[in-house]
Amino acid sequence: MHSKLLDELNENGYIVIEDFLTPEEVDSLFQAGRALCLEAPQTNRKIFSTIKAEDAQGKELYFMESGDKVRYFFEKGAVGEEGQLLVDPMIALNKVGHALHVEHPVFNAITFSNRVREICWQLNYNRPAVCQSMYIYKNPGVGGEVTPHQDSWFLHTDPNSAVGFWLALEDCTLQNGCLQFIKGSHKSGVHRRYLRNPDKEATELMVYDRAAPIYPQSSFTPMQVSKGTCILIHGNVVHKSEPNRSQKSRHAYTFHVIETENNVKYSEDNWLQAPKDKPFPVLFERKD
Repeated sequence: MHSKLLDELNENGYIVIEDFLTPEEVDSLFQAGRALCLEAPQTNRKIFSTIKAEDAQGKELYFMESGDKVRYFFEKGAVGEEGQLLVDPMIALNKVGHALHVEHPVFNAITFSNRVREICWQLNYNRPAVCQSMYIYKNPGVGGEVTPHQDSWFLHTDPNSAVGFWLALEDCTLQNGCLQFIKGSHKSGVHRRYLRNPDKEATELMVYDRAAPIYPQSSFTPMQVSKGTCILIHGNVVHKSEPNRSQKSRHAYTFHVIETENNVKYSEDNWLQAPKDKPFPVLFERKD
């Protein structure tokens, strides 16, 4: 089957679909995200940062075991050395993941909507499954940068099949850290991998297999989009977001779809592994 959607994704590495969500859906997801702030644990607060390796979640089973749970990751500047909150709880979280699409009814309804299934159908998936989901806060002042990466570093399949659905729940601007892409960069393969450490004696449970590539700042195209927009993200396209330097948050809900047929193999050394009794939930199975 041939589709314009697939052509555009293969050409650019991303697609912007405006008004993917209704205003009511945006509000419903946004309110659910705010409610999660108040449900976050008061003790044992975990920080999520993509910059400093020594604080990396890779040392923490809390992160690695979050694939089938709803877990809370705080901004680096939001938690003191004793685990105390230094900021208002409503702006303390970096993200919540990674099973909102299964465990939370509001996020489940959007993730498994006919709109999402239709897009996966047009992208030629045969048996697409949702492997993970996140609510990302990108709060004013504390919302840190997300360094340039390809999603395939983390959600590797052979051949590559991951596509991200990134749903803007607030307007995204240069000031509050909108997504930025290197157009066409998905055509250059997977640049590095984030792997379960083969050295079982090591303290680090997760390791990168090589150094971070350097991507020139001038290569990135910022995607300033209004709330309700969906950005489809090819697993191999390089993207990032700058820190939120504004007075406004930049909430988003995102999830990833992978192919589970056609001899596509989900890598056994990815950080995220489905429990044996809970395989990744499938959106549909295409029948010939």
